[in-house]
Amino acid sequence: MKTFKQLKAYQRGYRDGWAQGINLRVHRALSWLQKAEKERENNDLDGEFIALWISFNAAYANDYDNEIRSGERDTFQQFINRLVTYDKDRELYNVIWTHYPAAIRSFMNNEYVFQPYWDSVNGRTDADAWKEPFEKAKHRANQALAQQDIAVSLSILLDRMYTLRNQLVHGGATYGGSLNRKQLKNATEILGQIIPIMIKLMMKNAHDLWAPAIYFREQPE
Repeated sequence: MKTFKQLKAYQRGYRDGWAQGINLRVHRALSWLQKAEKERENNDLDGEFIALWISFNAAYANDYDNEIRSGERDTFQQFINRLVTYDKDRELYNVIWTHYPAAIRSFMNNEYVFQPYWDSVNGRTDADAWKEPFEKAKHRANQALAQQDIAVSLSILLDRMYTLRNQLVHGGATYGGSLNRKQLKNATEILGQIIPIMIKLMMKNAHDLWAPAIYFREQPE
């Protein structure tokens, strides 16, 4: 796994030839990856996960309007699909299949990171309405793993992490709380492996056309 220091060295060596938008997206993503590594050294699991998710967000997010903003999952799905086409060495697949199969299966079997479960708990849907889609999603994830479909596998996995992310950043979990430690630990381990690969793939393909970064105005040459 590449570290912040290694990825930053690569960025410094090649960034002068990149467009401003992709350069900024990589720069921001790397800054939050560095923050995540510092939180790991401090044994702050909550802080590490949040920093990793912001790094991911900085990488995939682009300049979009209010109408599109509601489709954030669609945006990172498109980003994942694109990176998978770049991943000729199948590094993302190796993380999912080789390094953390037990952690991922445990994560997928946890209803507490499945948003429809909470919709049922909060009375938005019938009490058992989440169970069928939960089983279908698990089956789809297992099928995707068996078929080596990394795009679908990552999409389902990150959708679970998105629910966990919402719990943390919207105050739905206690800092350092014991109730979410297992799923948070699994998610942080997996994300900590995936994000450096994603950033590396972006940098290796930085000369392709990328949408502008969010909250950024292109400066004239």
